[in-house]
Amino acid sequence: MSLSSHLTELKKKHDHLSTEVENAQRMPSTDGLEIAGMKKQKLKLKEEIERLSSELETA
Repeated sequence: MSLSSHLTELKKKHDHLSTEVENAQRMPSTDGLEIAGMKKQKLKLKEEIERLSSELETA
């Protein structure tokens, strides 16, 4: 898998997770810890996207 296609997949996962977080926050029955976990995953994806983007720019 090329770096750019991997980056595209990570961005898709990040966008999907953003939607899940937004939906979970609208539902009062959703556990706060579950939302916090999703936000943590989202942040890790964002950091990885930024790292790979900078690698792609310098290549």
